Amino acid sequence: MQASVPRRGRGEPSFWKEASLGKLEIGLHQAKLLCGMPFADRLDFIAEGLPLILGSAQGLWAASRKLQDCPREANILEGHAEEEAAKILILLDIVRCPRKSIGSRVGPMVRWFYDHLARLIYANAVSWKPVDVDQLRDYVDSHRQAHFVEGEYGEFILPNWEIYSRESRLYVDVEAQEDGVRGWSVPRGLATQGMFGSAPALRTAEALSALGIFAPAGLLAVAEIWGQLEFVDRQCFDDCRRLTRTLLERLDREKLFTDIAEEKHAHLLFDAWQMPMYNLEFGLVPVSLEELQAERDSRYYAEIAGHDF
Repeated sequence: MQASVPRRGRGEPSFWKEASLGKLEIGLHQAKLLCGMPFADRLDFIAEGLPLILGSAQGLWAASRKLQDCPREANILEGHAEEEAAKILILLDIVRCPRKSIGSRVGPMVRWFYDHLARLIYANAVSWKPVDVDQLRDYVDSHRQAHFVEGEYGEFILPNWEIYSRESRLYVDVEAQEDGVRGWSVPRGLATQGMFGSAPALRTAEALSALGIFAPAGLLAVAEIWGQLEFVDRQCFDDCRRLTRTLLERLDREKLFTDIAEEKHAHLLFDAWQMPMYNLEFGLVPVSLEELQAERDSRYYAEIAGHDF
């Protein structure tokens, strides 16, 4: 007996039609909805999510502090906390992107929201001090190479360090080395308990929240002020500081600072809120064995030339 297919009638939800076309999208991983939202709706929706992401990051970090006898498990939670904080920075780059360019950039940025490598780079970028966007692009590109050479003479070929560090903490896996050695990779952790404060990306996110930037009015101020200048190539940290100063003055004028806002939060923004990265690329870049060998040879001959025989 053939099963009957329900027919969509009046008053039935539109997803019946979407399901019949194979386009039913229900559940998680739907941040792409941001792409089609009008400007004001997008800001309101992001404002709703930012405190939730921050709370998730803070909870993960607090839990990691309780695992003093389990360094690997603590490291995993620390890493998850950093990636959650990085999602905040990605969303704020969507807000900082000028409206004339957001149509072409919001799609890639939404993909970064789910991409581990992009989030790891965003988390690390709060500690970088590039002079302009071009140098920032170089920094980002150096962190997204699939493989690289390491050692005094470039004698080791290693996989992308951001991804390798993350995966090797999480999973037992089979690992291969250049010399043909195969074996099992056993997850390990570093005993960091009490050595450091919270992750830099998390501290930056907390400062953004304390200064009122997560509020709808705060995001509108970010969009209007940062949207005056597109960060493409030679735009620099001086531009970043100028716009940050203008933003803080407006947040103060509109009384958007929260009750926990302190001077240290403003200083942190000047120091750690990286230049917008909406015009950069974050995909993993394949590197051929020939390219790695050329880099290895270059290092070797440079080292030889530096010795007086």
